[in-house]
Amino acid sequence: MNKTRRVTILAIMVSQALILSIIESWIPIPFIIPGIKLGLANVVTLVVLIFFGAKDALLVVAMRCVLASIFGGGPVMFLFSIAGGVLSALTMALLHKKMSKYFSLVGMSVAGSVMHNIGQLTIASIIMRDIHVLTYLPVLLVSGVIMGFFVGVCGNFLVSALRKTGKLS
Repeated sequence: MNKTRRVTILAIMVSQALILSIIESWIPIPFIIPGIKLGLANVVTLVVLIFFGAKDALLVVAMRCVLASIFGGGPVMFLFSIAGGVLSALTMALLHKKMSKYFSLVGMSVAGSVMHNIGQLTIASIIMRDIHVLTYLPVLLVSGVIMGFFVGVCGNFLVSALRKTGKLS
């Protein structure tokens, strides 16, 4: 794949991840617990990781976080988003590279989702200067497993469909 095509596809992936983040912000999650999200943009992260590799997946995550904070989140949202996104992408990349025979795409997604929550709670405890924020971790871990499973299943469908087209291979 030539450089121009690669950059164009990655730019489209960033825009898709950003659009999914925006759409997700409009979906009311029927939980009383704040901070639980579907993580739809991570479907794009999984696709980029599989077809382009870890560096490009991290680039897409970083660009999405920067643009989302510019378009309405601000610097605090950026800190939460980048901490969770980078930790999640690094975890999924490590599992994909070193342990792919043990972890399916769904398993990688669940691990990434859990690490995303850990990254965000770490930032929250730093910002609030209170380690007790981490008592919220069990709730977010359960939601991370559920949402990570959902995102992984969606990612599986999309990766499979894209492989059939042969356009990204």
